[in-house]
Amino acid sequence: MADATTAKFQHMVVEFETETPGTWSKICGVTQRGVNRSSTMQTSEVPDCEDESKPNSIERSVQSQEVTISGTGVWAAQSHELMLDWWYSGQTKKIRVGHLKAAVGDTEYETGNAYLVSLNNTAEKGPSVTAEIEIQFDGLPVRTAKAA
Repeated sequence: MADATTAKFQHMVVEFETETPGTWSKICGVTQRGVNRSSTMQTSEVPDCEDESKPNSIERSVQSQEVTISGTGVWAAQSHELMLDWWYSGQTKKIRVGHLKAAVGDTEYETGNAYLVSLNNTAEKGPSVTAEIEIQFDGLPVRTAKAA
């Protein structure tokens, strides 16, 4: 039996495009990140036309889809102004999620414009100030395959 090929923390990155197009930078301080892909489903009850005494079957269809990113970590001085500017602007930033251990031909990046929906800080005597963020893509990100 062969072991699964796995990825480490540094192989799943969240980056934003800097003021220089095509140049990417990580959000400093984020030590936990999650990418959530979800579909809003619609259902229809469909009767059995030959025997209406039978329970209806349920047909499902995807109404919409979204991709969101959550993250936690320390509040890093390197990202302080970037994150505050992004949230206060109410504008999107071009971001990407990198899957750096992707096989050639598989999705390596999910890229698109996104909003910084929430930005929370917590201070406690002793440890460093922490941060929690939530980012939501504006539409679905574009998937880019890993080149050879």
